[in-house]
Amino acid sequence: MKLKIIAATCFALLTLKGFSQDKKFYIFICFGQSNMEGNARIQPQDSIGIDSRFQVLQAVDCSDKGRLKDNWYTATPPLARCSTGLTPADYFGRTLVANLPKKIRIGIINVSVAGAKIEVFEKDSYQAYLATAPGWMKNIVAEYGGSPYDRLVALARLAQKSGVIKGVLLHQGESNTNDTLWTKKVKGVYDNLMKDLNLNPKKVPLIAGEVVNADQNGICASMNKIIATLPQTVPNSYVISSAGCNCSRDHLHFTAEGCRLLGTRYGETMLSLLGYKVKENQ
Repeated sequence: MKLKIIAATCFALLTLKGFSQDKKFYIFICFGQSNMEGNARIQPQDSIGIDSRFQVLQAVDCSDKGRLKDNWYTATPPLARCSTGLTPADYFGRTLVANLPKKIRIGIINVSVAGAKIEVFEKDSYQAYLATAPGWMKNIVAEYGGSPYDRLVALARLAQKSGVIKGVLLHQGESNTNDTLWTKKVKGVYDNLMKDLNLNPKKVPLIAGEVVNADQNGICASMNKIIATLPQTVPNSYVISSAGCNCSRDHLHFTAEGCRLLGTRYGETMLSLLGYKVKENQ
């Protein structure tokens, strides 16, 4: 009997060791709609020179790219689904690894749904929203197993075995333009994430980016006034300006250049929250 107990104890210790967290592996949860998913066309410069310290936890199987879901890879775009494009998360991660100590690694989780309202991430009521969604959106959701929120949580729990979640990145709002309840809906999703992942909201900031700005004739730019009020509802939240971030002809999506600038701003804000400054040569 004693031998069995000892064997069981050793097995438990080995299991815990196998899943021990690397406290220097910073994980960031990303979610939203098309701009966070990646609408901008990936250009050659976006796929070269990527530090292996910047990684992505694959959300879906992409056999054509040699990636399997639930595995870590160097964060070569796309970071969401197989056919998506450049996202602010790309240059958020690059900005962090370029300015943090070499011992720190960055991991991204990205579950985003093009065209979707924030309601698609509501834990207990997303089904009602999806019931009237177009077929193409349902197909995207199906790639995530039917529930974007559940997939986000599953990936985050898996990531917690490897590292420590340090923040949540959101880019969403175009489909909720002029929805004065948006901030409360975002808080609901954020609060659920904190609870389901056993995270302390005081230590895990929410960083949200503006939609295409009025200075680019953004067709949803009026939403930025609502996004600006997010810190009033979610205390540990920060809003990233999209001013000067170029957009495509639809005035709805950022170009690759716009994504790079917006993503860099996300990164600079997170660096400040972590207590670091951008290096002068940046």
